[in-house]
Amino acid sequence: QVQLVESGGGLVQAGGSLRLSCVASGSIVSINAMGWFRQAPGKQRELVAVARSGGSTSYVDSVKGRFTVSRDNAKNTVDLQMNRLKPEDTAVYYCVAARSTWSSGSWGQGTQVTVSS
Repeated sequence: QVQLVESGGGLVQAGGSLRLSCVASGSIVSINAMGWFRQAPGKQRELVAVARSGGSTSYVDSVKGRFTVSRDNAKNTVDLQMNRLKPEDTAVYYCVAARSTWSSGSWGQGTQVTVSS
């Protein structure tokens, strides 16, 4: 399995933007889905965005129109551009690489995103 390292988290005011980056230790060409999950304190982990090997992407309703996921197989990276951030976007964000199920995939260590009101 690949190792994943996230970066780009931080503190931002509501309405601001952040870009999260995830670098894999090996090729992601054969990985079916690269995703971003998030978990806020006291809440369940939530799938935020997915970039599939065929080029399709999908998003949870709460971030549609604000977040964009992009995958670069040549660089072994998947990024999450987050615009018009809201306090409810505050969470630890995890990058995941899955050949089959998310639970059996490779997970990064997480990066904290905090949006102040």
